[in-house]
Amino acid sequence: MPEPLLFLSQRIPYPPEKGEKIRAWRFLQHLAERYEIHLGCLHDDPADARHIPFLKDMCAGLCCPPLTPWLAKVRSLTRLGRGEPLTLGYFDDADLRRWVTETLRRHRPRHVFVFCSAMVPYVRDYRAAIRILDMVDVDSDKWQQYARTQPWPLSAIYEREHRTLLAFERAIGTEFDATLLASDAEARFFRSLAPESAARIHAMRNGIDLAYYDPSQIYDNPFPRRAPVAVFTGAMDYWPNVQAVTWFATEIMPVLHQGLPDFEFFIVGLNPVPAVERLAERPGVTVTGRVPDVRPYLSHADVVVAPLRIARGVQNKVLEAMAMAKPVVATPEACQGVAAIPGKELLVAGTPAEFAAQVAAVLDGTTGPLGAAARTRIVRDYQWNFDLLDGIMAPGSKAVAAAQ
Repeated sequence: MPEPLLFLSQRIPYPPEKGEKIRAWRFLQHLAERYEIHLGCLHDDPADARHIPFLKDMCAGLCCPPLTPWLAKVRSLTRLGRGEPLTLGYFDDADLRRWVTETLRRHRPRHVFVFCSAMVPYVRDYRAAIRILDMVDVDSDKWQQYARTQPWPLSAIYEREHRTLLAFERAIGTEFDATLLASDAEARFFRSLAPESAARIHAMRNGIDLAYYDPSQIYDNPFPRRAPVAVFTGAMDYWPNVQAVTWFATEIMPVLHQGLPDFEFFIVGLNPVPAVERLAERPGVTVTGRVPDVRPYLSHADVVVAPLRIARGVQNKVLEAMAMAKPVVATPEACQGVAAIPGKELLVAGTPAEFAAQVAAVLDGTTGPLGAAARTRIVRDYQWNFDLLDGIMAPGSKAVAAAQ
């Protein structure tokens, strides 16, 4: 009989329709082939609740209580007087805590896998044989980036979150046997912040389902007009995405419209907030909301844009577009975790004028076979590979021994 493994994730890992859930799902899927999974997670989207029975059938044990955003924000405020990150309060759920305590008591799992640092408090005092944390990226740095873009008092709150969360990340880096990050660049960055844990920090790249994101498949064209189209994909209630599409629609599109009056921008993604919905009032901008499949939009796009100015780690939206052999124009922040050659496998631009020029260059065909080169890069470097994880979890693991 397989050994029990406790798997914690801050959000329900299914369906794998956005970045963090894709990675969590792939890890869960892989570990379920080898262990008896006890899954603890939270769901904050009512549409996700219908997938709980599927996960219940897959796992030996499951606890997936709802996360109510307004109540979670209230809980997070209780951490202000304790000098702790607000993030920890946000994801603290009494029902999940009770379930984790009971699961540890009954099954005594020797392996614990924690997806995202916010879930660490549930098992911080539990000493399993091997505890692995997948941080994905350095969340504390994103809060510092937020602080730089917001007025007071938000800037002060975000700066506090950066400071307290970084202290927490460094502390748990010394406690867990291994900490994983989603790119080589992100792992190097965290080692520079937490040199005392350098031996425990590992890069494990995201992968792409090459059969699913296959540019040879034929899709109906979702665009109503014959006009040059740029596409952005992503969850549209995530603030860096909101900022990105707002910047593109308000600062870059007017420049493009000077030479390309018919140019269109499609914002494709679930849960658009009012600020995103209002962008549809601008000439050439369409906001789709949730779509059943993003691939038709990628397949028929002339260019895929990633104008993120706040980002850490790897942007799956960039990898997916590259896998579909589409030319991608991205900011330096959006492609910092992607192993690709600028100018040959994607285009990089930092200002509105540069971004507009790169998009225009794609549309007039002067950039060369970017899409084909992008697909080649993904095939070579971005297939899921769990050898590192299996090695860490193996009996007598050298990675664990080195850390200890």
